Amino acid sequence: MSRTLRTLGALAAATLLTAFAPAQAAPGDGLREVLFVGNNWEGTADVLASTGDLAKVGRVNVIPDKEERLREIHLHPVKLGFFLGIRATAGEGHDQFVDDMYSTPDGSAVVASRPSFADVVSIDVRTGRINWRFPVAGYRADHMAVSPDGTRVAVSASTANTVHVLDIATGRQVGSFATGDKPHENIFTRDGRFLWNGSIGDVTSALDAPWLDWTKGDRKITVVDAQTFAPVRVIDMRERLDAFGRKDLSDAVRPVSFSQDESKLYFQVSFFNGFLEYDVAADRITRLKTLPVNPATSTDRTTWVNDSRHHGMSMSRDGAKLCIAGTMDDYATVVDRATLAEGPLVPADKPYWATVDGDGTACVISESGADRVTAIDFATGAKRVSVPVGDHPQRVRLGHVPVAWSGPGVR
Repeated sequence: MSRTLRTLGALAAATLLTAFAPAQAAPGDGLREVLFVGNNWEGTADVLASTGDLAKVGRVNVIPDKEERLREIHLHPVKLGFFLGIRATAGEGHDQFVDDMYSTPDGSAVVASRPSFADVVSIDVRTGRINWRFPVAGYRADHMAVSPDGTRVAVSASTANTVHVLDIATGRQVGSFATGDKPHENIFTRDGRFLWNGSIGDVTSALDAPWLDWTKGDRKITVVDAQTFAPVRVIDMRERLDAFGRKDLSDAVRPVSFSQDESKLYFQVSFFNGFLEYDVAADRITRLKTLPVNPATSTDRTTWVNDSRHHGMSMSRDGAKLCIAGTMDDYATVVDRATLAEGPLVPADKPYWATVDGDGTACVISESGADRVTAIDFATGAKRVSVPVGDHPQRVRLGHVPVAWSGPGVR
């Protein structure tokens, strides 16, 4: 075993008791925990109670500068070409105005990535005004991650094969690093020492047959030191999948979840109805879970949105359960991590993400095809409640707003 692998494994074990979440507000500091729901096609973020009935608290307009941005794009032929390309491909005929979002530690602002505008913005939740704007390299912004102390945010610049790391208060870039083709998911380790990025390659081409998978580009996990941004490790899942006997599976790593001690990584890949388990220290895939196929799902892989068969997963805080969004199969389910047995299949309309709720007893999925979010009980696997949100919800994140806040923007 390499020294790097041993070091990463030891660090994972050492961080077992560290909270794996953005910096949390202390009781009595005037903040309220909420769920932010990014409505991708609408350009808004609905703000919901983080537990119970997920009651609506307010809404933030994530594109208050829409007209200014559109003028800028239409005066730049290359930017316009990419803007229209996003609409025709990843946007399924719609502009992508909000992908990911996190609140600042003091709850005064929400920071959001905006794919079609190729930027990250900080929006004051009281006034609705933009505090700062950071244009990413290239022409599209994608998934983000916030450091455990809440002070930095990492964003994938998907057409530039770059991840930017920004000061969440000022928008100033504190570092960046190169990735594989089309960086996607980002995740900080619990101690904030490392940042993992997964690149997914080209998910918009129609070359979706398994034998053409090699045309999708250079896909890999890049692990960097979160202070120096120097590469620590590069993981090519193609080699690990082949060694596991699954040469048929794509090596495009999509949403991921670490185990509590970060010794195991659970991950979804393009085109697959299920997920895999990867042993970090041993550097090998150890288990695979295939989830049920919906008989109504088309077998034509080119109809699956952005190569996503299943896209969205979260782990219960005790590490016992995984919540899986079966995107193209129109269900979500809770899986026992020890046995990999799935619970009831909860019907859902194109579920696109899964997040643990505020008290840790349920996962919350975004139903992008029905414009709602749904809470599913970790203990029983049963649906608790569904609430309506805006047009095409995708990312759902826990965050904070001031206690008396009800939203400055659109209603």
